[in-house]
Amino acid sequence: MKYLHIRDARVIAPAQQLDQVCDIYLSEGRIRAIGQKPAGGTIESTLDANGLWLVPGFIDLSAHLNEPGFTQRGTIFSETKAAANAGFTHVCAQPLTKPVADSPAVVQLMLEKSASAGQAQVLPLGALTQGLAGEQIANMVGLTSAGCVALSNARKPVKDAYVLRRLMEYAATYDIRLFLDANDAALSAGGVMHEGPTATRMGLAGIPETAETIALAQIILLAEQTGARVHISQISCARSAAMLRDARQRGLNISADVAMANLCYTDAKVQGFDGRFHVQPPLRSESDRQALLAAVNAGELAICSNHQRHESAAKKAPFAEAAVGIAMYDDFIGLLLQLVDAGELTLTSALNALSKLPADALQMAVGFEEGKVFNAALIDPTSTNEHGVNGKVVATFVDGFRTLKA
Repeated sequence: MKYLHIRDARVIAPAQQLDQVCDIYLSEGRIRAIGQKPAGGTIESTLDANGLWLVPGFIDLSAHLNEPGFTQRGTIFSETKAAANAGFTHVCAQPLTKPVADSPAVVQLMLEKSASAGQAQVLPLGALTQGLAGEQIANMVGLTSAGCVALSNARKPVKDAYVLRRLMEYAATYDIRLFLDANDAALSAGGVMHEGPTATRMGLAGIPETAETIALAQIILLAEQTGARVHISQISCARSAAMLRDARQRGLNISADVAMANLCYTDAKVQGFDGRFHVQPPLRSESDRQALLAAVNAGELAICSNHQRHESAAKKAPFAEAAVGIAMYDDFIGLLLQLVDAGELTLTSALNALSKLPADALQMAVGFEEGKVFNAALIDPTSTNEHGVNGKVVATFVDGFRTLKA
């Protein structure tokens, strides 16, 4: 047997409570030994990882990959390559494509494109309702059979509580996982940023926190009633974190994530009408940001990218008309390490939120164990990227295959 020898890496795996400098030996895409070389076989190549971190591959619970339908913004190849270069080995792709991912044929197309790209693996999120219109149930069983890891309505509103209840009951019957966004469309209608003093000063329509918390309360109560497996996508405020904590204390099995942008920025970034920060959910107050960071440090929230690339002109429009969403992959690892270096996130909590917690939500295995498929990122914490920020992914391994770097 021939081995790839990764030498002198700082191996950090929260799922195995592992943090030590050691060697790893790989063969045929799997970990064959951690520490000492196996008795048999030869070393085919050695990767010197002195000073580097070897961490479990990141799992992104929400990204917009633009294909099919919006390839002028990016393709599955370009976006999964960007994801791999940020340390992600698996990416949950939102169904907001054209056509919408509400049929097995669209899902199969996405999976074929992903396999051909050979970068981060795409984990499709199928449309919860037909055309994401929020009224008629999509072919849930057909979509999951085609390869969808969960169903989502991609922040598009579900018609009413009655429809949501029926969707959750159907999902519970077939044990289908739901990714739900907490957003009351009536309360958030017309809003473009967090409702607060900054929005008032700038004359921009605000989105109140209650647009999220009222919708979240409804989801929590219906999940409790129906027994549906629910993951809450991209919470944005302190009250939501507290509500989820209370729900878990009452025995409800419900997971959640927060977008990286909401951990890094507040509504103050909107000053100057910078369209880059027109995002959903909106950037909220500093107290909200601190509460979300605390929830990540407590192991209560996963971190997603909520990556959404647009053409440059679409983000340079007047703020209210600027395209919603922000491209996160290019700066993701730098932003993450800034939070760690500033003491706002612990390294272990950050890695836990990007590997173990997402894996738990998807019922995937993660981490480093002998015999397991190798999904990992090798990070240089001191190297400066092209934007002058410390932190760079040196290599990403997807199912043992080292993806190419840009």
